[in-house]
Amino acid sequence: MEPIEILRANRRAKLEQLRRWGVDPFPARFPVDGRVSEVAARFSHLDSEQLEQQKPRVRVGGRVTAVRRHGKAAFFDLSDGDGRLQAYLRQDVVGESTFALLETLDLGDFWGVEGELFRTRTGELTVRAEKVTVLAKALAPWPEKWHGITDVELRARQRYLDLYTNPDSRQVFLTRSRIIKKIRQFLDERGFLEVETPMMHPIPGGATARPFVTHHNALDMKLYLRIAPELYLKRLVVGGFERVYEINRNFRNEGISTQHNPEFTMLEFYWAYACYEDLMELTEQMLTEVAEEVLGTLKLPWGESTLDLS
Repeated sequence: MEPIEILRANRRAKLEQLRRWGVDPFPARFPVDGRVSEVAARFSHLDSEQLEQQKPRVRVGGRVTAVRRHGKAAFFDLSDGDGRLQAYLRQDVVGESTFALLETLDLGDFWGVEGELFRTRTGELTVRAEKVTVLAKALAPWPEKWHGITDVELRARQRYLDLYTNPDSRQVFLTRSRIIKKIRQFLDERGFLEVETPMMHPIPGGATARPFVTHHNALDMKLYLRIAPELYLKRLVVGGFERVYEINRNFRNEGISTQHNPEFTMLEFYWAYACYEDLMELTEQMLTEVAEEVLGTLKLPWGESTLDLS
């Protein structure tokens, strides 16, 4: 048996152990007071004395990313991708049966805890767990947190692992979302209407790339996943919408690499009564505003060079 299969078998054995104990390893609901990072930030300004006086209680859930056992006590970290919060578990507080759940705990599991916040001797903000709930038993071993995934192809194919181990990859997702949100705001404020046009076309058009081909059973006809939305956007302009745009997926049945995906997101917009110079000016304004608001700078690294959008 391969080492990875041994690890999977061990985790499945722990899953069955939880079920024998009458513990649901995948409960449907666990109300929380906020994300782990939000709860940690909310009380980060309180020192030990203030926490002792106020005795704030929290209920949080997250992925277990570290465990440190000390006899009949244990510390473990709950993470949400943006931050972490330490929890402290004592057998004399939660009881033997709850403390025994540690025997089934693996990194990558999701746990929920409820209890008062305090600071340890080292000043670490910590939840003194009074209740512990298993939220999800992870059946596959996770990559080592500090070294991440070195295989570039594996990172692309199993992006969830890359997101867990690589903060830079996670930041790309967050930045992309903010960029698209800002582009929408920019165009909406200038009277452009966001639309969605067909993904399946009877004739591949809008570009010269090779299309993906599918078959429509009800109509008994060949269709093509769109290469570009151009033709349908132009029809909307003909129909009377003078400013339209679409941010959506396009498909091109060509090469594939970590830099070239057969399906990708593209922005396309049309503006009646405007010439290419108007569109150039609008595009420059859009890129400048997006960079300034999302990235906080107009100077962007590009390979060994720097692009200055000012």
